[in-house]
Amino acid sequence: QVQLVESGGGLVQPGGSLRLSCAASERTFSTYAMGWFRQAPGKEREFVAAISWRGRSISYADSVKGRFTISRDNAKNTGYLQMNSLKPEDTAVYYCAARYGSGPTAVPSEYMYWGQGTQVTVSS
Repeated sequence: QVQLVESGGGLVQPGGSLRLSCAASERTFSTYAMGWFRQAPGKEREFVAAISWRGRSISYADSVKGRFTISRDNAKNTGYLQMNSLKPEDTAVYYCAARYGSGPTAVPSEYMYWGQGTQVTVSS
């Protein structure tokens, strides 16, 4: 079973940047596709970005395209989400997730493993 731990959240002003990390407990993390999701208060969990196990296939939600970059370092069993030009509407708890298999997907139910989440607050 893969355990995921997110870090890097915090308070940032609009226009600022944050880099989230997702550390996996297993070396087999390299065989899992990884996704980032977020959930704001009173809203459903929504897809942010996903990356295939080798990093060759990537997808983004339209709302973050051009501002966020997903990546991974399989040697370190860690995934990343670089967030630039942050907006107040990006405020949410951000979760990383992993699914066995190569392809990234935007569907939360297709991910078997989830982290506990890290809070991102964008406010002046």
